[in-house]
Amino acid sequence: MADEVEVEKPKGREAGETAAALDKVTDFSEEKEMRANVDNSKVQQAMQALAAEQAQRNEAQRQRERELAAVKVQKQDVELIAQQFDLDKKKAERCLREAKGDVKAALTQLLQV
Repeated sequence: MADEVEVEKPKGREAGETAAALDKVTDFSEEKEMRANVDNSKVQQAMQALAAEQAQRNEAQRQRERELAAVKVQKQDVELIAQQFDLDKKKAERCLREAKGDVKAALTQLLQV
């Protein structure tokens, strides 16, 4: 039985060494190919496009927040929504602002969710 264990270990070790050597060769050639195929100007353009897109989304979000902040809401409406739907006042106020201060529309919107 001890002989069988010793025989199996070299096969396992050899297979492991072979797999590791193959991984090294494969990884190196893949990295080399990727480096050769990379066009830095295209990478720069893609990064700039992503940054511009992110800036545009951030600006749109800021604009939306400004629009919502300009909506007038009444304290009693916020309390009504918060009480009826068991929401905190910030969420109730946000919902009311998104409905442009219309309590009925805010309640309808909350019922649809």
